[in-house]
Amino acid sequence: MTIAKGDKLPDIKLTKVGADGNEPVQTGSYFAGRKVALFSVPGAFTPTCSAKHLPGYVEKAAELKAKGIDEIACTAVNDAFVMGAWNARDGSSDVTMLADGNGDLAQAVGLVMDGSGFGMGQRGQRFSMVINDGVVEELNVEGPGEFKVSSAEYMLDQL
Repeated sequence: MTIAKGDKLPDIKLTKVGADGNEPVQTGSYFAGRKVALFSVPGAFTPTCSAKHLPGYVEKAAELKAKGIDEIACTAVNDAFVMGAWNARDGSSDVTMLADGNGDLAQAVGLVMDGSGFGMGQRGQRFSMVINDGVVEELNVEGPGEFKVSSAEYMLDQL
């Protein structure tokens, strides 16, 4: 079943790269007590993700925060080292990279895609969410090959 507006985000362990290496991030505590803009990409360093999706959230970070977003986070079915390297190359300190290395979050929210035809295996779909104190306030899931409703610009219009 796919997560819906009003649902609580499942409590899943993700990973991020910190000053001392990999750090576990438990979604239950990470999303508690604040408003987070979460966006998911099929893969770090992939064309649309690198050319449009991540740069949009980097460019619009101040505007999102001015509209009440406390944190901006990106997730993908990649390991934390890849997500950290992608953030170092194309991101900023305004976006926290949350690695869903095993696809546990993508599976738990019912937003898995099969990228086997492209040599990518099981991945998370392209989507965005506004999560307020662990509860999904907005959910924007892209159709196959699309990039419209999960953009930072679209989210700004929702806030």
